[in-house]
Amino acid sequence: MTVLSLVYDARWVVLGLLALVYLGKRLMLYRRLSHFKGPFSSGWSELYHIKTILSLDFNETYTTLCETYGSIVRVGPNDLLTSSPELLSHINSPRAGYVRSEWYHGGIRFKKGEDHVMSLLDDGAHTRQRARLAAGYSGKENLELESSIDQTVGELVHLIRTKYLSDPTTSQSRPFDLAQKINFFTLDTISLISYGESFGDLRTDSDVGSFMAASKLGLLINTTCIALRLWPIIQHPWINRFLAPSEKDAVGMGRLISNARTIIEARFAEDQGDVLTGSKTDMIASFARHGLTKEEIVRESLLQIVAGSDTTSAALTTIMLFLLTHPPVYAKLQAEVDSVVVDSDTNSSGTGIIPTSQAKNLPYLQAVIKEGTRIHPPVAIQATKCVPPQGDTVTVDGNQVFLPGGTNISVATWPLHFRPDVFSPDPKVFRPERWLAEKDSQKLTKMHQVYDLTFGGGKFQCLGKKIAGMELEKVLFELIHNFDWSLMRPQKPWKETNYVGMMIHQDMWVLATDRTAGKKGY
Repeated sequence: MTVLSLVYDARWVVLGLLALVYLGKRLMLYRRLSHFKGPFSSGWSELYHIKTILSLDFNETYTTLCETYGSIVRVGPNDLLTSSPELLSHINSPRAGYVRSEWYHGGIRFKKGEDHVMSLLDDGAHTRQRARLAAGYSGKENLELESSIDQTVGELVHLIRTKYLSDPTTSQSRPFDLAQKINFFTLDTISLISYGESFGDLRTDSDVGSFMAASKLGLLINTTCIALRLWPIIQHPWINRFLAPSEKDAVGMGRLISNARTIIEARFAEDQGDVLTGSKTDMIASFARHGLTKEEIVRESLLQIVAGSDTTSAALTTIMLFLLTHPPVYAKLQAEVDSVVVDSDTNSSGTGIIPTSQAKNLPYLQAVIKEGTRIHPPVAIQATKCVPPQGDTVTVDGNQVFLPGGTNISVATWPLHFRPDVFSPDPKVFRPERWLAEKDSQKLTKMHQVYDLTFGGGKFQCLGKKIAGMELEKVLFELIHNFDWSLMRPQKPWKETNYVGMMIHQDMWVLATDRTAGKKGY
């Protein structure tokens, strides 16, 4: 009782000492990054960063922060945000020693111990996995890549033509959500490329298996877990078994996992269990040839479905919105599209869809794609990187600054592309001509270098860049060639949500009228 009495009598002293220790640690943490400006509370607490991410529109907040505080901003006790192209290029350099941050990447794995190429933290393992996946993504071992995209582009045009055409001469209006149809297209495309068969969203005009709904719910849960640092708890085996999607589920991510496993198991069973000798040339075959196990292919294909469909869908939807709200740009692109005679000899699918070889040579189409993805990037923040343990001295806007080891650095892609020193004099204006009219070769090179950072760089470059480019070119060309467009609700053209940097759109209601009645191939 005497000891307990002494402790009780000294309780305020003990509490005071604990408070001093806590404050001392917080002060040390604050001082580590005190030479970087930012909201005052961000140096002491995670609350500012958490609140910003959970707002689901932090792209606007991050743009304001960079405009207020400069190219590198403190957003948390151990978190920096940058819009510096020089710093980002340095981070992407293989010899710089930056690695993926556990804070972000640990939260995007599907289950603890079951990583995919986006969640791997070990730099060597990540490099090796990228090397095994590269041939499948590039099309070198996926000979049906372009014809697969042509197939789903044709199905998108066919759906609009047969079900959603409006006729102004008869006052027959058939509004539809273009964001939804584009999402159907990207899901069908990536599933066809990944598995050799599409989900069938375009053919049925529905979210088959509720994958879109499951993806949005998953992104919301993922955003909350990353913002609140809950993912170590959620991914604990005892908890994960109750919260994770089940392959017994009738719809959603569980069904997607089950379908993927069934398809991949069947493929491995071909040719006496050797998928390497099969006649298929899709991604599954490429991944298997490069040594991925069945479980690894399941995880990588799921990543493709979630990440590959939403990012391309966001880019396509955004570019269409900017075209519909900028009539001179729309008219100029339409004139270029109408001047093209599709070269059937170079079209591998026989559908009449413009081949990539031709689309690449349409300067204004390419300028529209660059400008649309520059001014409204489909990913609002690039995956967080971690400073090497020894720290690093870097150049930001001509000044030498020291980054303490272990600091998390996120790249805000919106303010990165609003820099007046790169895209002056009007960086926030949608003007595709900037890519064609610039006479200063050095400035144009700089513009392209910063634009390319949208897709990462070096060891962090997006593997799906080529596939996304083909989808953008073909869909935009065919939508402008086949239809005239207008927004049904220009006062509220869409609903946009930012899930940890992933831009998701819905309710983009439009009207489409036919320009090419009786066009062959549809």
